[in-house]
Amino acid sequence: MLIDTIIENASIITMSEARPYAHSVGINHGVIVGIDEELLGVSARNRINAQGATVVPGFNDAHAHSVWFGLTLIEADVSGATTLTDIYDVIAEAAADSEGDGWIIASGLNHHATGGNYPDRDELDRVSQGRPVWIKHSSGHACVLNGVALKLVGAENSAPTVPSGGRVVVDDSGRPTGVLEETAMSLVQQLVLPYPLTVIEDALAKATTQYAREGLTSVTDAGIAGGWIGHSPREFAAYQNAKDARKLLSRMQVMVSIDALDALPGHSDDPAGVGLAAGIRSGAGDEWLQLGPTKIFTDGSLLASTALMTEHYEGASHNHGYLQGDPEALREQALAAHRTGWALALHAIGDGALDFALGILESAREDSSHPTMPNRIEHGGVIRPDQLQRLAATGASVVPQPHFIRLFGDGMIERLGAERAQWSYRARSFLDAGIVLPGSSDRPVAPGAPLAVMQSFVERLTQSGASYGEGEKITAHEALRAYTVGSAVATGWGARKGTVARGMLADLVVLADSPVDVRAERIGQIGVEATIVGGFVSHDRSGLFSAVPGVRGSVAE
Repeated sequence: MLIDTIIENASIITMSEARPYAHSVGINHGVIVGIDEELLGVSARNRINAQGATVVPGFNDAHAHSVWFGLTLIEADVSGATTLTDIYDVIAEAAADSEGDGWIIASGLNHHATGGNYPDRDELDRVSQGRPVWIKHSSGHACVLNGVALKLVGAENSAPTVPSGGRVVVDDSGRPTGVLEETAMSLVQQLVLPYPLTVIEDALAKATTQYAREGLTSVTDAGIAGGWIGHSPREFAAYQNAKDARKLLSRMQVMVSIDALDALPGHSDDPAGVGLAAGIRSGAGDEWLQLGPTKIFTDGSLLASTALMTEHYEGASHNHGYLQGDPEALREQALAAHRTGWALALHAIGDGALDFALGILESAREDSSHPTMPNRIEHGGVIRPDQLQRLAATGASVVPQPHFIRLFGDGMIERLGAERAQWSYRARSFLDAGIVLPGSSDRPVAPGAPLAVMQSFVERLTQSGASYGEGEKITAHEALRAYTVGSAVATGWGARKGTVARGMLADLVVLADSPVDVRAERIGQIGVEATIVGGFVSHDRSGLFSAVPGVRGSVAE
């Protein structure tokens, strides 16, 4: 038998319970055909000596925002700002570097890094040379406009009416400060969006190029085509165009925002529901590009104190956060999508929002519909002990972001208090309760290099070095499993991804060291030597693969 490639002399962590370790793996037509003794008597066009390097299944980020991330690589960047002056300097430079009177758009604002202060609308007017400014908060749940932009959206001197679940922040005199929260961001989005498809395609190319450098072979984009999370009603077409043009260097699953789904007519025997025209639903596509669940926002963010809590935020007895719409309307919309075959991905960060989301999942579980992939809770920022078994009984996965602990943990402790911080961004509790734990980043809300996120799973340390939920720590092997097996199962691909075994897709990462053997503080520093997607090499820092004729190529070929 002649196959495409055999990688040998490797230290392979297979993540398969039946065969945890191996030293060689054979690949043919993008699929793993065997390991070790299963390759006896097999010849290969290419034999690659891995020189003892560690090989693991391809990393899979179950919740990121690929278009949004790619756009941050194009737009002005304020993510490194530690003072308001830093932000003003970035905006001034952007104004000087571009011509005309169009919008200046910046990404990565973190007001916690600037002492809790947002940029001043009037100062932004001065440094932008009279151009409208739109600065996106890193959480995605807020933005800042200057006075010129506020005038364009009809909010120069007073707060206009905004959709339920949002707010135009005003000062003591009632004058808008420039901060828009949650659904109020639609005021600016309806002026600037949609982005051209070519811009979205370029953003995807830039995003997946970075993914390849980090060992990511699969990524789920958690919301496209609608709401404040979408960039164009045709966003999925941009994904298809990028795939056809061989710009995607990773497999992509995309969640369509619930508000992009419409009522579906049909036969009287068909269940009434909402969806895409022609009845397209979760699962459509292939291993390179697939429709995932529909994304549903129930509440906001801990960073912006808009996530719905059953108890008030520390130091703010009047603020419990809020739902992002009428509860009954949200519930019926979610169940209507589920009836037509859509899996549900419910963004729920506060424990109050989780109570609401659990009610939806419990009703969905009683429904006779059977979506082709698991329902999910996105984030699960605060989950009370009494909610864990109820959550497990729904069969839903929970998709937390442990790297939030490293970046935002000190601020979250301040808002939640010591007790609720112990219930926040859990991991160990999920595994103990039998709940699937995937790996995810929510990039660009936080950096998304998988190995660094795994380190946060293991250490659970804030930026100041404080322990955050000590009892929720997991081992390095469990963290690796989350980013491989866990994400595969959570996205409905457990039978084809996540392990190095015969019949699985040939998605592999070659590492300079073993993440399960190094000290915890070194996991994020391990070099990614090569990334292989479907048998093709998308990244090769090692040079081992590019030296072999016919191995390196486009993942979309």
